[in-house]
Amino acid sequence: MLSVLLALVFLINLSIGSVGIPVFDVFEILIGNNNENAVWENIILNFRLPRAVTAVLAGMGLSLSGLFMQTYFRNPLAGPFVLGISSGASLGVAIVVLGSSWLMAIFPFVDPGNWGIISGSVIGASLVFSVVLLFAKKVNNNTSLLIIGLMFSSATSAIVSILQYFSSPENIQSYIIWTFGDLGGVTRGELYILAPVVIVALLLTVFMIKPLNILQLGELYAKNAGLNIKRTRYGIVFITALLAGSITAFCGPIAFIGLAVPHIARMIVNSTDHNKILPVTAFIGAIILLICDIVSRLPGFTQTLPLNAVTSLFGGPLVIWLIIKKKNLHSSF
Repeated sequence: MLSVLLALVFLINLSIGSVGIPVFDVFEILIGNNNENAVWENIILNFRLPRAVTAVLAGMGLSLSGLFMQTYFRNPLAGPFVLGISSGASLGVAIVVLGSSWLMAIFPFVDPGNWGIISGSVIGASLVFSVVLLFAKKVNNNTSLLIIGLMFSSATSAIVSILQYFSSPENIQSYIIWTFGDLGGVTRGELYILAPVVIVALLLTVFMIKPLNILQLGELYAKNAGLNIKRTRYGIVFITALLAGSITAFCGPIAFIGLAVPHIARMIVNSTDHNKILPVTAFIGAIILLICDIVSRLPGFTQTLPLNAVTSLFGGPLVIWLIIKKKNLHSSF
């Protein structure tokens, strides 16, 4: 059912925009039938298709990484960026964009354009990820790791604020635009890099289903059941960082999808079994981000809304409604 709905929303996403294209013609273009309108074919294949595929990958990736964090930390408000991965990516982008003048003076080969932003984001996220992994070896409980991630977020935010203070208005504007999140900025060439990374990470999530189910019963029970806690922790952190880091690098920080979607999946499945929750979370994440992308493009208009504004407008009321409805979100963990 969800797969059919995803396919339908995917086609609608491709058909709606400043130029409306009938769904049937979209389908004909996708299956390779020659379309008489070359302009429509160019719009679909070169612009809307990479954007829609990116939305599917980002929706699935952020939703599953959010599910992992909520289960691992047993915290209903944990999200994919709780380990500071997003903050590290933001710091890398801030250094490239806000410090482009002195950075290019030191490293003339640095490109402050799109690939420079992606490289800065990847490097920043990777560095924070490496440090978090290092601390994961030192600390013995999840709460300490969570606090360390939050402290990294605070520290990197402070550095970004300092860079903004000394930067030019034009560079600040470029950085703020990146923080809005954007699926349309991913080209077909960049998608060839993003897609394999996200797909591999999504496949790896299947191997974490059993450990996640065991962890829900507590670490003491998990140890008695023979689960290797450290190996499981590394696996969860690695997959979450791979998904959140790569998606943030190419699309910017996308809010609320990783926080809200796992709760929707739990309500639909009405179970804590990750064999059921994981696929539902992935499909719903892709569907919701495709819908948010449609709304952000303001069909029929040439203007677009910031993607994060749309996802936050969706996610904020949803989380509030969930808290009021369930009264105690911890009962789901």
